[in-house]
Amino acid sequence: MSPPLRIGLAGLGTVGVAAIRLLDRQAEVLANRTGRKIIVAGVSARDAAKQRGVDLARFKWFDDPVELAQSPEIDLFVELIGGAGGTALAAVEAALRAGKSCVTANKALLAAHGMRLARLAEENGVALSFEASVAGGIPIVKTLREGLAGNSIERVYGILNGTCNYILSRMETEGASFAECLAEAQKLGYAEADPAFDIGGFDTAHKLAILTSLAFGTAIDAESIAVEGIESITLADIEAAAELGYRIKLLGVARRTLDGIEQRVHPTMVPKSSAIAQVMGVTNAVTIDADAVHELTLVGPGAGGAATASAVVADIADIARGVRSPPFGLPFAALALAEHAPMQLHRGGYYIRLSVFDRRGAAAAIATRLAERDISLESIVQRRRPGASAETPGAVPVILITYATYERTIREALEAVVADGFLAAKPQFIRIERE
Repeated sequence: MSPPLRIGLAGLGTVGVAAIRLLDRQAEVLANRTGRKIIVAGVSARDAAKQRGVDLARFKWFDDPVELAQSPEIDLFVELIGGAGGTALAAVEAALRAGKSCVTANKALLAAHGMRLARLAEENGVALSFEASVAGGIPIVKTLREGLAGNSIERVYGILNGTCNYILSRMETEGASFAECLAEAQKLGYAEADPAFDIGGFDTAHKLAILTSLAFGTAIDAESIAVEGIESITLADIEAAAELGYRIKLLGVARRTLDGIEQRVHPTMVPKSSAIAQVMGVTNAVTIDADAVHELTLVGPGAGGAATASAVVADIADIARGVRSPPFGLPFAALALAEHAPMQLHRGGYYIRLSVFDRRGAAAAIATRLAERDISLESIVQRRRPGASAETPGAVPVILITYATYERTIREALEAVVADGFLAAKPQFIRIERE
């Protein structure tokens, strides 16, 4: 058997502790599978005195994660600190420069500095692995990088944030408001006290940036992602979607188009018949459209200590075996910056909800504004929810479903409708992602 693989683990939160427990529990199995023992040789965290439910006295303690990352007493550095820069970045860079492979679950770090770290890993002949950074326990990184290496991928999209999926699922199943569902998510620990990063779509955007690079062989370009959160979704939208045969999900979507790579995060209507529409609660799902396998959907726990630790340990096991793939599937020099397809050129169907004053000429004016821009309607529904008349006196809710058209065209048409003065509230529109 080969010499043991000595791990230095920085960050002893939920995932770090779960990883230590998993390594303990599976020690014999992992040794048999990899041909060498895997041992934790050193750990680091902010508070050495904190009780974490595992025996840390058997490990050498390092106050400074950077010192641990460079230590000659370890062969592999595991970064579970979090954050896009600061200590996490300094420690990972130090480990790579010291010729040590790294495992990280840090999607923010990769979205901001992934290319720089990939180049550093390549220059030093070591691995940079990050299965746990996207979709928790779902092995999506290995699927894209290795499992589908012979495929040409056209689109990758998915539910990448359990907090948002929980909120939208509960709004649908229980008829509760967005505020009520968010409060419950915070109570259950699914959402942070400040939930803006999750519900604003930014967590999903970081993960999508990584998936885009893996799927299309491009440099990470998180700044090119169009991002919208779920804060504007109301029960009226949830109910209308259900009546029309859709569910609303916050999706991250990356797609190859004639104009370049399109990257977008936003609330999306998906057909109830689709695989991704069946994914409820805090579960994550990723769908890949490729030429050989056609459509492939992976579903599983997207967060939580055990699920994320499973992905961390899978990366550790690969490195113990001697597996070292280019972090993003191609050598660093081959990861060109892709041409970015602007959101204004996105083409698809749209759901539009208008609160229209019941005045003569209103319907004709709306129809004219849409027709001026060649927007064709698949359906028109006039519906009055209980209590709507009290909220917006004299206004009637009108829902439009369009055939495929351009984003810029929809926005221009709605700006013109607003300027005509027939609306009692800001228009709502949601993109439709069909199979």
